[in-house]
Amino acid sequence: MGCRRCHQRRPRHPSTPTTGATQCLERTSPVSRRSERRAVVDTQEYDVVLDLTKGAEVFSSTSTVRFTSTEGASTFIDLIAREVHSITLNGRAIDPQVAFADSRIALDGLTAQNELIVVADCLYTNTGEGLHRFVDPVDGEVYLYSQFEVPDSRRMFAVFEQPDLKAGFRFTVTAPAEWTVVSNAPTPAPVPAEDGAATWSFERTHRISSYITALIAGPYEVTRSELTSASGRVIPLGVYARKSLWEYIDADYIFEKTREGFAYYESKFDFPYPFTKYDQLFVPEFNAGAMENAGAVTFTESYVFRSKVTDAVKERRVVTILHELAHMWFGDLVTMKWWNDLWLNESFAEWASTIATAEATEWSRAWTTFNAMEKSWAYRQDQLPSTHPVVAEINDLEDVQVNFDGITYAKGGSVLKQLTAWVGIDEFFAGVAAYFQKNQWGNTELVDLLTELETTSGRDLGAWSQKWLETAGVNTLSPLIEDNADGVITRFGVVQTAPADYPTIRPHRLGIGFYNLDGDALIRVHHIELDVDGDRTDVPELKGHKRPDLVLLNDDDLAYAKIRLDDRSLATAIAHLDKISDPLARSLVWGAAWDQTRDAESSPSDYIDLVLGNIGAETESTTLAHDSRPAPADGQQLRGARAPRRVPHPGGRRPLAARAGRRGRQRQPARSW
Repeated sequence: MGCRRCHQRRPRHPSTPTTGATQCLERTSPVSRRSERRAVVDTQEYDVVLDLTKGAEVFSSTSTVRFTSTEGASTFIDLIAREVHSITLNGRAIDPQVAFADSRIALDGLTAQNELIVVADCLYTNTGEGLHRFVDPVDGEVYLYSQFEVPDSRRMFAVFEQPDLKAGFRFTVTAPAEWTVVSNAPTPAPVPAEDGAATWSFERTHRISSYITALIAGPYEVTRSELTSASGRVIPLGVYARKSLWEYIDADYIFEKTREGFAYYESKFDFPYPFTKYDQLFVPEFNAGAMENAGAVTFTESYVFRSKVTDAVKERRVVTILHELAHMWFGDLVTMKWWNDLWLNESFAEWASTIATAEATEWSRAWTTFNAMEKSWAYRQDQLPSTHPVVAEINDLEDVQVNFDGITYAKGGSVLKQLTAWVGIDEFFAGVAAYFQKNQWGNTELVDLLTELETTSGRDLGAWSQKWLETAGVNTLSPLIEDNADGVITRFGVVQTAPADYPTIRPHRLGIGFYNLDGDALIRVHHIELDVDGDRTDVPELKGHKRPDLVLLNDDDLAYAKIRLDDRSLATAIAHLDKISDPLARSLVWGAAWDQTRDAESSPSDYIDLVLGNIGAETESTTLAHDSRPAPADGQQLRGARAPRRVPHPGGRRPLAARAGRRGRQRQPARSW
């Protein structure tokens, strides 16, 4: 999903028990249970037949699942249904009253090759889980769409619900003849059925995980286009929305950004788009910002602009479009084995969509927004008592739900940006390309990606991964500067500290920028990039330089760390920050000044002077989100401090990327999967 995410879900649908055996089963289903099932089962294909003409409450679902297994083994398949009519395993009838309980069907006496047929009635939901049903209050039209991440494809058909049991999926759908029906494969011509219905028989998909399968059905309006992939294939494109919103759809712009994203990713990933078509559907009452269903991406209708919106919201929509497109490779083509690598899935898409937005679209300042919104969110989350390592232990489905937060998305994306700097951007893309080539249509773990990056970069990433991904907390980097009477630097170093509760000292790849006043401008006159590690790193290459008016650690924002301004640099910023033309450099200075004020290392009055003297010239609407970081963790009050006035954001809501919780649950516009 394209952003996220404390994880606030709508109430669970009444078809899912929340007490008793099911709750116990879900909360005590450890990774070992998943591994045990994967060890005895290998899925091959699903034939799913759905009838959507049964009324407003239920639809019929017939699942035919073909899979191999260990001879004589026992396992289970997942299903949430109001009623199971029949279960047939290898021609043998199984009593649903005995085998179906706690959202699972027990399967015993498996053979080497198996065919399972399950006939059930499943419930529509209005919670954004499974197959969601919406009645448009404007015209009474009915719209359906699926949302399966994390464990909800089992609400539509019987399925081995785990990402490392991939298969080909073929959907056959009967629905009102006037409807449009969309799935992962191209929509076929419908065949007339009884009572004004029609049947759509889709081709089988590639081997994909069940959570990225999709069904969207209803009287959606559509406009179509196409592009030519790097492989030479023509890829059909579609943009869909419900009738009552159709006049507001700016399909030409969406197609334009999609084409730019395709060209960028196919070039950088050195791998053609892996699916047969690419539809983008704006659906009602969506819980998240977007969802990366293979070839059939769903988006919140908040991205259908019915009135004038800010540039920040326009930019966020582009980032979300490219976030979901990145998932077609990282997440859909190559998929995590288990949800403990969900952070990597989302962080990669967030990083990739930001660099693509900055380099392939008109939103060239996307990294400034990333710094002000994503990173500031991460810094806030990482200084709370609830912080946790980027790599979290995911033992069961409930663990997944509580790990959609600013660490998963924002810190994860920030750490990936640091990783690209650590190994080199060209080496990073080369490693990613090798990763896709080697693991296409398969499942992987973090180590598989790191192995390719080690090969292309020559860097040992074992210790790097442990320090960055398996420990919590944010470091602080401060300049150590000594100069002589002539203002020539005689010693320059970078001092690194860590909070007492999270004492890890980490390696960083970062830039150091020197800025001097030149007439009416504060310009960068010198820049170096280097590795910083340990409590103090001496920088001999800066010895002999004239001390500048402003020293900016982490220039270009490669590192994930709080930075400090020395006294001279802070004084220069107070008087002249508005004279820096680069909005990213300004954002870094704003953040550094706030951090050292918040941490009681500089005077609150200095920060007030900085704001009053420079805010009027600030061009970036998202930059001043820095002032919403939490008060010092030890509770120390900044005596005499005045809370900086918060800059309003669209619709009076918190900044899009900075709002806490799962990728956009209950956010408008929300973050995306």
